[in-house]
Amino acid sequence: MRIVEVREKTASIASPIANAYIDFSKMTCSVVAVITDVIRDGRPVVGFGFNSNGRYGQGSLMRERFLPRLMEADPDDLVDVAHNNLDPFAIWKTLMTNEKPGGHGERSVAVGTLDMAIWDAMAKIEGVPLWRLLADRYRDGVADDRVWVYAAGGYYYPGKDLGALQDEMKSYRDRGYRVVKMKIGGEPLKDDLKRIEAVLKIVGDGQNLCVDVNGRFDLKTAIEYGNAIRSYNLYWYEEVGDPLDYALQAELGKHYDKPMATGENLFSHQDARNLIRFGGMNKERDFLQFDCALSYGLVEYLRTLDVLKEHGWSSRRVVPHGGHQMSLNIAAGLHLGGNESYPDVFKPFGGFADGIAVHDSYVSLPQIPGVGFEAKAELYKVMKGLLD
Repeated sequence: MRIVEVREKTASIASPIANAYIDFSKMTCSVVAVITDVIRDGRPVVGFGFNSNGRYGQGSLMRERFLPRLMEADPDDLVDVAHNNLDPFAIWKTLMTNEKPGGHGERSVAVGTLDMAIWDAMAKIEGVPLWRLLADRYRDGVADDRVWVYAAGGYYYPGKDLGALQDEMKSYRDRGYRVVKMKIGGEPLKDDLKRIEAVLKIVGDGQNLCVDVNGRFDLKTAIEYGNAIRSYNLYWYEEVGDPLDYALQAELGKHYDKPMATGENLFSHQDARNLIRFGGMNKERDFLQFDCALSYGLVEYLRTLDVLKEHGWSSRRVVPHGGHQMSLNIAAGLHLGGNESYPDVFKPFGGFADGIAVHDSYVSLPQIPGVGFEAKAELYKVMKGLLD
């Protein structure tokens, strides 16, 4: 059993949308195919992966550092003999050989993309969905048969007025989402409050709305906004300051006593540990949003979940960023609290399997081996193109 080839390409997910910090006019992602010599149904097993939006394609890092290490390794060292399968932990160690600790920047995205493709291949070799493999190995076989999801949107868009924002949110509600998310921080407070109130007219209770700052605010602005939105009783107030400014997050928690969320731009179990130690997060109230495809993959995600457990956090307080099938499988298999969903943006990478509807903000998963990319036709077309 061995990996015979890895192919990668950069795909565009460019869009005229923007959040409070960046626009997505030149956004890209990496797509990879890990080809093995294992034959299933007459064809080699291939694992696919891609990285989430917000970080650009990582092809150069893969080609220059990580793929040479993987392909030069002894294939026998990358096999899990007990399970007659690939060993993701040995592969991860190989990828990270001669990498110094700390500095969890773009390399975490390159490794995470490859790691998720390895897990897709592993589940296909085993002949089970990834969520089932994870539940069997790490949760005594108990998986969630459905996952809570919320619709992420409400981006700033040229010419998008309050009516268009309301129409967008109504469309999510019509498609089965109870909870929605919108961007704030890209306009003055008085204008953002008008936007929030316009959305609340569609979704009703504030518990049906999350707001996301994307790390834009300093402490003074964070507190000002927090005071202004407290009465709305929102589902959460997300990534208010710079993701590494744990002191800001901790101080904000002294002024804003409603749920907050952060973590999508923290890329290691060490980063997660520092957030828990120094960020003042409340394990009974707040949410953590680490993204597997941006943070060294599932091998590191398991370590992150261990850190949270050691500090008394339930896995149910983890709701990953990314809106994709990889995090959805992890949420179902490892008992997370839910998953982001992108009904309309970052296509074809955002969204879940074709034909699986959302009911009252819950979604089920396909029953096919692997992550389930093959059940999403538009996405699988892109991935299959790597094999042509």
